[in-house]
Amino acid sequence: MNKLITLEEAAGYIKDGMSVMVGGFLATGSPCQIIDELASKGVKDLTIICNDTSYVDRGVGKLVVNKQVKKVIASHIGTNAETGRQMNAGELDVELVPQGTLAERVRCGGAGLGGFLTPTGLGTIVENGKEKITVDGTEYLLEKPLKADVAIIFGSKVDKKGNVYYNKSTRNFNPLMATAAELVIVEAEELVEVGEIDPSNVMTPGIFVDYIVKEDK
Repeated sequence: MNKLITLEEAAGYIKDGMSVMVGGFLATGSPCQIIDELASKGVKDLTIICNDTSYVDRGVGKLVVNKQVKKVIASHIGTNAETGRQMNAGELDVELVPQGTLAERVRCGGAGLGGFLTPTGLGTIVENGKEKITVDGTEYLLEKPLKADVAIIFGSKVDKKGNVYYNKSTRNFNPLMATAAELVIVEAEELVEVGEIDPSNVMTPGIFVDYIVKEDK
């Protein structure tokens, strides 16, 4: 199967109202070219699951500025003033999740688990609306898994079967998100032939990746 598609084709898989996981940490390791294509396409009412909303002029931040997002599930929004403005104005639904909890919720989604127990957030607004479970005398919050219709991720080196290597901190949320969506599209910084990535360096096996977009440098 040929997994290579164009940017336009990649953006075409994301429809109005879908939930989309986006890899990256402050746009490091984010599929910025796919995001730019989404911004130009005008797809709207998206639920974006990401670590943060980046900056107003880069990454997920562009979608927020364009008002293409109806809900954000993220660990922080402080680097994008427009996210906070829209939230305070009631224009954008923002669910803030502790960063470790966010990562584990995505991991649970990919692993087919029903959730996990954590003490993080007890006694704060994080616990609002969540079930509490006591184990051996210790109270925990039940945090439920996160899944998405589509995950768009970034790979430093990707072979034509979709095996992915992430360079240093570009790894961040990408491997987790690659397991937790119905459709996974990777933006490849470098596209190589099968066998050119040492198997011990494969961080996301190609079985998780549906499509590949070659980054246009």
